[in-house]
Amino acid sequence: MIQRIDLTGRDLTSPAARRDLLATLPRAEMRVDDAARAVEPLLHQVRDGGAGALRDIAERFDGVRPEHLRVPPEALADALDTLAPDVRAGLTEAIRRVREVHAAQLPVERVTEPAPGAVVRQRYVPVRRVGLYAPGGLAVYPSSVVMNVVAAQTAGVPGIALASPPQKEHGGLPHPTILAACALLGVDEVYAVGGAQAVAMFAYGAAGTAPQDGEMLCEPVDVVTGPGNVYVAAAKRLVRGVVGIDAEAGPTEIAVLADGTADATHVALDLISQAEHDPMAASVLVTDSTALADAVAERLTDLAHATKHSTRVATALDGPQSAIVLVDDVDAGLAVVDAYGAEHLEIQAAGASALADRVRNAGAIFVGPWSPVSLGDYLAGSNHVLPTGGTARFASALGVYSFLKPVQVIEYTRDALEQVAGHITAVANDEDLPAHGEAVRGRFA
Repeated sequence: MIQRIDLTGRDLTSPAARRDLLATLPRAEMRVDDAARAVEPLLHQVRDGGAGALRDIAERFDGVRPEHLRVPPEALADALDTLAPDVRAGLTEAIRRVREVHAAQLPVERVTEPAPGAVVRQRYVPVRRVGLYAPGGLAVYPSSVVMNVVAAQTAGVPGIALASPPQKEHGGLPHPTILAACALLGVDEVYAVGGAQAVAMFAYGAAGTAPQDGEMLCEPVDVVTGPGNVYVAAAKRLVRGVVGIDAEAGPTEIAVLADGTADATHVALDLISQAEHDPMAASVLVTDSTALADAVAERLTDLAHATKHSTRVATALDGPQSAIVLVDDVDAGLAVVDAYGAEHLEIQAAGASALADRVRNAGAIFVGPWSPVSLGDYLAGSNHVLPTGGTARFASALGVYSFLKPVQVIEYTRDALEQVAGHITAVANDEDLPAHGEAVRGRFA
């Protein structure tokens, strides 16, 4: 059901070895360029056609022509009123925990005085308006609504809009649980728009074409965030620069670094939980224990057949993106997971906390047997919108900082400027930009 890659006896730490390791490790193939060619005409269609184009595209891809592209307030209220009590309790507790964790991310404004009368102040300004996307394809993710909205709200963003695909079985509105999550969070600007067309609507705005749309259905935003399929990722790539984006999210992935002390059933359950997302999801075990590898492979076969989405899980586990990787020891395992840069990294090994501190590249690290990825997906308080495809080498989870702009405010007195005037002139002349120096000297003529 899952391939095995044997890296025992190999050098995994030299620069050349790391290059080879990157080529050897399993990875889902993301053909974003191909998707971009398919998506680009849709973006132009939305940019030029507004609400009418959004309805045409929904009819083509979602099988429904939404009457209300902007969800009416009563639909949000009804969704919350009919939300199952246990789901409401779970979402409410998730919101509380995520809000508390993200509040701790707020940066402190600082004032620096390099010399008397010379002041540089570091401000953090939230963007004015954001567009958040919540998927609705193979599964519906109210938890993603929580992760995106709470981060933006905590950052102080004044304008928050959210889009999720229209559902034929729900009268052309997004799934009721998505709407209920929006209502719980106080978000009332919600759109029944899915996929790449939602990204286009947020990036370019959309004029109304029906009375219920108003003159302007949706105003352009400054930043677009939220997970989605390859077409959403391609749309984000194409509008980057028109707006800011969080990332081009790829298929979800989990890596588990484990030794012989790990529980094979725990490991197998966690690998399956990620495989459940998507046939392209990646599940990778890195271990120095052949006995554990054998036990996990056996448990995967038993448990995968018993789970609800067994076909999807089996496809993901059998795909080239999933593997059990054998290494000589835990140190070699650390080199492998650092090269892999997993979206989710679990460490189920002796001394897991100390090992976690040695990891450089991971979207989120789950330490020990009682911190499964599922905890982070919903209730840990951390954000589950994470870098995929190895981008954890340079990217991080969605957070408050995703919606803040650091702005430097410079204020010098006359004496403070005069003190450095000669230095400015010397460097400016050396760069052959004499007017820069003259702009300073002229103030003291």
